[in-house]
Formats: sequence, C-alpha cells, structure tokens
Amino acid sequence: MPPHADPIVRPASLDEIVDLRWAVLRQGMPRAAAVFEGDADPLSIHVVALNHQSVVGCATLHSSQWNGEPAWQLRGMAVQPDFQGRGIGRRLLEALDALLTERGETLRLWCNAREPAVAFYSQMGWRVCSERFHIETAGPHFRMSRELDETVPA
Repeated sequence: MPPHADPIVRPASLDEIVDLRWAVLRQGMPRAAAVFEGDADPLSIHVVALNHQSVVGCATLHSSQWNGEPAWQLRGMAVQPDFQGRGIGRRLLEALDALLTERGETLRLWCNAREPAVAFYSQMGWRVCSERFHIETAGPHFRMSRELDETVPA
C-alpha cells in the first residue's frame, strides 16, 4: 500500500467500517463493541476512506437532537494510525457535510470528542461545549458542536 496514495472517500455500509472502528476505537474489547446503537438506522450516514481498497478511515452520523432540536451526532470517526495526519479526517468530515448539504440539511452537528482529538475538531470549526468528562470504555472526552452552515477553516 503506497503511503502517498490519495484515498477515495465515499458513502459506505456499516459492514465496511466496523473492523477499523474496532481496531482504532475499541481495542481489547469484543468486536460487537464497535457497533453502536443507531448504526443500522436507515437515516444513519456512514463514510469511508479507501486506499487501494483498504479501509483507512471512517465516520458515521446518527440522527439525533441537540438541546431538543434536530441534529446529527458524529460517532465512530477513526483513521488508521499509519494514515493519521494526512488530511483523511478532514476529508471524511467534508464528505459528511456535503452529503447533508445535498439533502438540504442545515442542522447542528455534535460529538463526544476524545481529548486528543479536540484540537483537530477545533481546527475544523467545532467548539467545545462541555467540561471534560469520562466515558468508561474510551477515556476523557469533551462534547463539541458546530452548525452545518458554518464556514470550515481552510
């Protein structure tokens, strides 16, 4: 797998992304721990980054709420360690934004960001909206959000 290849980002099925989620986000846990409630919902949106047919990145949006209003929750975003820092996360988020825009959605996006990922999301226009909190299976997190129609920094 050449390291310089430009991965393809496209919509995906849940089956395509579970193994990467498991390897990156749920190490040491059963594979089933990488399947989240809402993943099979027909409204859920999954995207994948492929490098020569190998999954190197993934992300999911679940239909949700934010302060009682319709929103999308970003879940299960993962990039294979060898490919981190190459813009794949940015491209996954841009693909999700584009899919929502095509649908005419102008809603809030939110996520529970792992502490090490807060700087990445901040660079992408997301804002911290909570104090630090702990998720038993995943460590320290911050809740973050952004409006879909907010400009993403270049």
